[in-house]
Amino acid sequence: MNGQKLNDDSTGKMMYKDVQDPRITKVGRFIRKTSLDELPQFWNVLIGQMSLVGPRPPLPYEVELYTSHEWLRMIGRPGLTGTWQVYGRSRVTFQNMVEMDIDYLEKQSIWLDLKLIILTVPVMLFARGGA
Repeated sequence: MNGQKLNDDSTGKMMYKDVQDPRITKVGRFIRKTSLDELPQFWNVLIGQMSLVGPRPPLPYEVELYTSHEWLRMIGRPGLTGTWQVYGRSRVTFQNMVEMDIDYLEKQSIWLDLKLIILTVPVMLFARGGA
């Protein structure tokens, strides 16, 4: 959250995700990389707690550290996919993710949502950018 990438840190320090975590099995790594672990969240969409497109729900410790600007990403309903999931995923800094989410919320439209849903499919199928 302090301006560093979510993983792939060149200094060797652990970031938010340890890409080579030895506790994760090959099957688990495949499930996470292809985002198959996100499928149960469709239930949250069906019961109205989430939308298909929107900012990812933040972790409680993240929200405790939010600045007033970062709180803007909380004005929209959380979603399964969004701009940073399609265009960045684990390769962007926390601040870039926040800016992408806020930009999406400012430009939100049915056409943008459809575009992001369509672009999510190859990201999942080809496991691009997944940690």
